Amino acid sequence: MKKLYGVIGCPIQQTMSPLIHNDAFLHLGMDAFYHAFHVEPGDLEDAVKGMKALGVSGFNVTIPHKESIIPLLDEVDEHARRIGAVNTVVCENGKLKGYNTDGPGYVEALKQVTQTSDKRMLIIGAGGAARAIIYSLLQEPGVTADILNRTPEKAISLIEEFSFHDRCRAVTMEEAVRSLPTYDVIVQTTSVGMHPHVEETPIPLSTLKKNAVVSDIIYNPLETRLLNEARLKGAVVQNGVQMFAYQAALAFQQWTGNVPDVERMETLVTERLGGTSC
Repeated sequence: MKKLYGVIGCPIQQTMSPLIHNDAFLHLGMDAFYHAFHVEPGDLEDAVKGMKALGVSGFNVTIPHKESIIPLLDEVDEHARRIGAVNTVVCENGKLKGYNTDGPGYVEALKQVTQTSDKRMLIIGAGGAARAIIYSLLQEPGVTADILNRTPEKAISLIEEFSFHDRCRAVTMEEAVRSLPTYDVIVQTTSVGMHPHVEETPIPLSTLKKNAVVSDIIYNPLETRLLNEARLKGAVVQNGVQMFAYQAALAFQQWTGNVPDVERMETLVTERLGGTSC
C-alpha cells in the first residue's frame, strides 16, 4: 500500500517540498507520495487529527504552525523542544513525534562551504528561523556569535533562554559594522532582500573580511543583494537552497530511514527557480 507523506502550512501553494520528496521516492523506488495540505490556523487541531485518521506516515510543518503544533503532538524531541518549533512529524503506531530539522539542516548545509568549529559569527535576525539556526550553530565546538536584530531585546531574550551568555552577545548595527572585519561567517536569517524587495540589504559590507563566508537563507532570488556584494568582495557565498535541501533530507531520513540524494534535491529547486546547476 502506498505510504502518504505531506506538508501543512498557510499559505502552501509556493512550497517546493512535493517536488523534491516525490522525486526522491521515485529515485529510491519507494511506493510513497507527498502532498501539500493548506491548513488555516484555526483548523490545525482538526488537521492533526485528520493526519492520524488517514494513517499518514509523516509530514512537514511550515509557517505559521511550527510552534502551535507542539501541544497537539504526543511527543517532542528534546532539540525541537528547546528551539520551541517543530518542522517534521513522524507518525508511528498511532503516535505523533515532532522534530526540528531546520537547525541541523542549516549546519549541514554550512559545512558544505566551510568548517563550522572555532568560528566567529555574526547572525542577523532573532526570529523563528534564527532560533533553530542559533541553537544548532552554538552546539558546534568553539563557535562564538554576535546576534544583530532590529530589536536588541529579542536577541538578548534568546541568548538568556538558551543560556549562551559565555559565547553569544547581542549587538547594535553600529557594533556589528565596526566588528565586520573580525567575522569568519555571516548568517542572514531574515526576509530582508527577499523577492520582491530585492534591493534591500540587512548590513553594509564595506569592511568585510576577504574569504569570509556569507550565508543567506533566502533562495528567491537565488542571489540576494547581500550575497552579490559579498561575492564581489571575495567572500564565499551560499544561498538558502542547500539549507532547504538538507532540512528536507533529514526529515526524509526520519520518516523512511533512507538517505536521499541531497545534490539532486538542490538541482531540482535551483532549476525550478530559474537558476543553473553546476
